[in-house]
Amino acid sequence: MKTVRVKIDPAVPASLARGRIDPARLDATTEKDIAAQQAADEAEAMLDAARFVRRVRKRLGLSQAEFAECVNVPIDTIRDWEQGKRYPTGAAKALLKVLDKAPEAALAALG
Repeated sequence: MKTVRVKIDPAVPASLARGRIDPARLDATTEKDIAAQQAADEAEAMLDAARFVRRVRKRLGLSQAEFAECVNVPIDTIRDWEQGKRYPTGAAKALLKVLDKAPEAALAALG
């Protein structure tokens, strides 16, 4: 694989790749537009987290109740995660990653 390095200097318009941005659209973007995009991005991230939690649980072959007991959280938390109402953070997020990558070891440690 070959690595190509490119220097981009905003002060030198010729160094900017054509087609990467639409200056007119950028100038027309309002704070309201930005806030709406941030909200949409956050909603999409929540769905991705929900899909991840559901996938991990299903790969383990556990019901929501069994999974909640396994990871020692209330079943309502599992439901909220899977519905995208909340998402795992900190230790819960790390545990889900371990359950995804090394389920046997994680389940043995939890059991």
